[in-house]
Amino acid sequence: MSFEHLMLDSSLTAAIQKLGFTAPTEIQNQAIPLALAGRDLMASAQTGTGKTAAFVLPALHRLINNPALPGHGPRVLVLTPTRELATQVSEAIRDFGRQTKLRSGSIVGGTPYPPQIKMLREPLDILVATPGRLIDHFASGRLDFSRLEMLVLDEADRMLDMGFVDDVERIAAALPTNRQTLLFSATLEGEVRNVAKRLLKDPERIQINGVKDNHSAITQHLHQADDLSHKHALLAHHLGQDVVSQAVVFTATKRAADELSARLREAGHRSAALHGDMNQGARRRTVDQMRRGQCRVLVATDVAARGIDIKGISHVFNFDLPMSAEDYIHRIGRTGRGGASGIAVSLVGPQDWGKLAQIERLTGMPIQRQTVDGLEPRRPEPKPFEQRGKGRGQPAKRRFGGGNSKPAGGAPHVRSKRDGFAPKRRSA
Repeated sequence: MSFEHLMLDSSLTAAIQKLGFTAPTEIQNQAIPLALAGRDLMASAQTGTGKTAAFVLPALHRLINNPALPGHGPRVLVLTPTRELATQVSEAIRDFGRQTKLRSGSIVGGTPYPPQIKMLREPLDILVATPGRLIDHFASGRLDFSRLEMLVLDEADRMLDMGFVDDVERIAAALPTNRQTLLFSATLEGEVRNVAKRLLKDPERIQINGVKDNHSAITQHLHQADDLSHKHALLAHHLGQDVVSQAVVFTATKRAADELSARLREAGHRSAALHGDMNQGARRRTVDQMRRGQCRVLVATDVAARGIDIKGISHVFNFDLPMSAEDYIHRIGRTGRGGASGIAVSLVGPQDWGKLAQIERLTGMPIQRQTVDGLEPRRPEPKPFEQRGKGRGQPAKRRFGGGNSKPAGGAPHVRSKRDGFAPKRRSA
């Protein structure tokens, strides 16, 4: 199936062809016709499934084919949780809209105000923004929403996790009531569903690749770690393998990201940190270095790495497990993109078993346990009743078999408990 059947404007199909895309993804197949028909939409789709084009293309089509109302304010507003994701969306708008005369811009935190103020004084078709900076401009009276036709909430679950729910609802309340609203999220449950009920009108619901069957191209396994030094030894073992072309290592805090990145550089790895305390220019340079292959190991926090799309990342390492099980899905989605395979390795310390139980309940499958010769854990894995996720009240299910449980390709000296190898005590 090709893009032609979606009946997009010819300038868009020409841009699609020039970019080398031949067939729409599942989320694009389902979302674009509904969006073109003017329906409000709430869609669940993971990163790497083509969701950005699923709202950028119908937004551009609408702008091309509908006359603009008088004024200079944006006709389409895209809200994203992070600056990196805003950059990714802006790049998609430029790529797909290269044969149009539509004007787009972005306003995000960490960048100077004057250029943004100047941009908002000129006629604008599409505005991509993070909620906090948008609220700043709105409160100062610099935004005119009188001719806005479409609101897009990208990665709505992440925006709510980051505490933007009041900002999002305040922004939505300032928009015309007859607007079209598209909401994209990794999950459509909980607070996301509540916000959707308040902001959307009779929306169509699309569920693509739920977390239980997503990331089939990613091999997932874990190592039990006795303590922090054990984690460092396990990570050093993996980063010493040639099969690791580029990797993202996730830590729980910004300080940990800086410290671990410095430690890896001392060990001879081309490593850099990425976190929210870095200014926008430094973050952009770090991501560009990763894209150019000048950086082999990116040590990042969840917020900083959200929305980053870098081809060639072969491995994701969870040095610290995330507080939210949903963040695990987003983390491992940094690899296995664009038809490639990937490997996700989690290092599970003594305090991590509750978090692991939540992850395994969310994904509906156990993560394969593996050991490394000479780096086996000293203690046995806690029993299931000791692995309860905090606040969930249910023990973790301990099923083995099925799922993405093949051994990590190419990694030497790794054995699986499922193959009958019990972990041995490390020698002194």
